[in-house]
Amino acid sequence: MRRVLTTLMILLVVLVAGLSALVLLVNPNDFRAYMVRQVEVRSGYELKLDGPLRWHVWPQLSILSGRMSLTAPGATAPVVAADNMRLDVALMPLLSHQLQVRQVMLKGAVIQLTPQTEAVRKPDAPVAPRANSLPDVPEDAGWSFDIASLKVADSVLVFQHEDDDQVTVRNINLKMEQDENHLATVDFSGRINRNQRDLTLSLNGNVNASDYPHQLTADIQQLNWQFSGADLPTQGITGQGTLQALWHEEQKQLELNNLNLQANDSTLKGRASVILSEQPKWVFDLQFDKLNLENLLPQPVTAKEGDASQPSAPPKQTRPVIATSADAPDYNGLRSFTADVLLKANTVRWRGIDFTNVSSQMLNHNGLLVISDLSGQMGAGHISLPGMLDVRKDMAKAEFQPRLENIEIGTILKAFNYPIALTGNLTMAGDFSGDKIDADAFRRSWQGQAHVDLANSRMEGLNFQQLVQQAVERSSNIKAKESYDSATRLDSFTTDMTLDNGQLTLDDMQGQSSILAISGKGTMDLVQETTDTRFNVRVVSGWEGEGPLVDLLKETAIPLNVYGKWQELNYSLQVDQILRKHLQDEAKRRLNEWADKNKDSQNSKDVKKLLDKL
Repeated sequence: MRRVLTTLMILLVVLVAGLSALVLLVNPNDFRAYMVRQVEVRSGYELKLDGPLRWHVWPQLSILSGRMSLTAPGATAPVVAADNMRLDVALMPLLSHQLQVRQVMLKGAVIQLTPQTEAVRKPDAPVAPRANSLPDVPEDAGWSFDIASLKVADSVLVFQHEDDDQVTVRNINLKMEQDENHLATVDFSGRINRNQRDLTLSLNGNVNASDYPHQLTADIQQLNWQFSGADLPTQGITGQGTLQALWHEEQKQLELNNLNLQANDSTLKGRASVILSEQPKWVFDLQFDKLNLENLLPQPVTAKEGDASQPSAPPKQTRPVIATSADAPDYNGLRSFTADVLLKANTVRWRGIDFTNVSSQMLNHNGLLVISDLSGQMGAGHISLPGMLDVRKDMAKAEFQPRLENIEIGTILKAFNYPIALTGNLTMAGDFSGDKIDADAFRRSWQGQAHVDLANSRMEGLNFQQLVQQAVERSSNIKAKESYDSATRLDSFTTDMTLDNGQLTLDDMQGQSSILAISGKGTMDLVQETTDTRFNVRVVSGWEGEGPLVDLLKETAIPLNVYGKWQELNYSLQVDQILRKHLQDEAKRRLNEWADKNKDSQNSKDVKKLLDKL
C-alpha cells in the first residue's frame, strides 16, 4: 500500500512539475495574434482581446483573458462583448505547437443581434461561392484552431429586427458541444421581461451546423416556458413541447416543422414558416385538439361599477402605455407583414361557449386582413363569421357577415354579459361594420343590419298572456284559465334589426304560438341597457267560456308598451280602452236595432240623431 501511495505521489509531483514547466515555457500571449488572425480568416469577424492572457491550471487547463469583443465586418457595434473569457485547452497538443480549444466560456456577456452589429458588405466586394472556404495548407497554418464546446453564463442577448423594438433576453445560460461533423447538442435557458410581462424559457436539443451559414437545422427535444404578467391570465401560461427548426440563409427563411406544443390545457400541432424580408411573410398551418382561450387570454370583468352586490375583485394588471406607440392606430402591427393562416380545432372554449369542428382561413397583406372562413359548430347549431379588417389607413375598418343557424341565444347573451333573460334557437344573417373588434366597441360604435329568426323562445319576467288576461279580468266578468308561468313563450319570432352606434332598432316584429300572436317594433339602447318596445298582443286561447266578448278578445290586438331598464322593465297595457270601445260599439248596435224597429216614432228619430253625433 505504501508503494502505491508513493507511486501516486511521484506521478502527482511529475504532473504538477510538468504543468508548471509548461506554464513557464509556453506564454499564452503567443496565441493572441494567431487567434485574432484565424478568426478573421475563417469568418471575417474582428476579435479584440484586452489585457494579457494568463494560464489557469485547476481543475482544467485554461487560458483566461480580460474583456473581449467580436465585431462583424463593417459593423458599428460588436456582436459579442464579455468582461472575461475562458478557453479550456487540451494539454497534449500544446507539446506539438497546437492550440486545441475544448470549450469557450463567456461570463457576463452581451450578445447583440441588431442592425448595428450586422456585417456590411462593401459595394465592390466579390460574392463568395456557396461552398465553405478552403482550409489553410498545414505548413502555412503553423497552428491549428478547433472549438468543441461553448458555454455562456449569466449573459444578455439583445435582439432587434430592422426598426422593430428591441427584445432583451436576460439570465442566459447556454451550453453547446459539437463534434468534428458540426453536430451539436444545445442546452439553453433565459428570461425576457418586457412591458410588465415575464417569459422564462428553456430548451435542449440537437443542432446540425455542417452546412452553416447556408443552412442550420435544430431538433428541439424539450421546450419549456412560463409566461406571466400584465394582460395575461392570473395563473399565467405554462407550456412545453417539441419541434424541428430549419434556417435557410440565402432565402432568410425559418421553418418550424412537427410542432407539438402544449400551453396550459391547450394543445397544438402543425407547421409554420417565415421569410425575414423587409416585409416578413408568414405561413401557418396549425391544428388544435383543444384550444381553451379562457386559460390563454385575460378574462373580461363582468361586475359593473358601483354594483355593491358583486364581490370586490383584485385590480387588473395592465400593460403600461408606451409613449412611442400611444398614438399608433389600432392593429398597426398588421401593416408590417403578410401572413397566410390556416387553423383547425376539434374543440374551442371562449367566454363560456364550447365550439367544435372549428376552421379558419385568413390572409393578411400588409394591413388588409381577409377572413374568408371562420366557422364551427356550437351545440346543435352552426356559426360562420367571415369578414375583413383594413388597417392600411389611420382609421381601422372592420366588416363581418355573421351567419348563425340554430344557435342558443341565451348562451350568447350570457357570454357577452347582456342581462336579458331570453332563450331560444337563433338563426340570423347580417352585415355589420365598425372600427374595432371588441365586444364593448360593438355595443357603442358599430353599425349594421340583420334579419333574425328565433324559434322556441322564452322571455323570463313578463308573461304577455297573463298581463292581458289579468287586465281583462279586472275590467270585465271574463275569466281566464290559471297560468303560473312567468315567461312569454313563442314558437316563432322574426324581426329586422338595425344597429347604429349603440341604438338597436327592431322593425316588423312578428311572433306566434298556440296562445299568442304578437307584432310590433321598438328600440334598445345597448350602452344604457334600456328598451322601448311597442307590441300588439292577441291572446288567442286560454279564456274560460265562450261569448261575443271572448271572440272579440281573440281577434283584437291589445297595445302593450314595454320600457325601462332591462333588469327593471315597466309596462303599460291599454285594455280598458278596448273594452270601453267594445261596450260603445255594442250599445250603438243595439240602439240602431231598436231605432230600426221603431223608425216611425219620434224617439227613434232622436236616437238616430244622437248616434250620428257619436
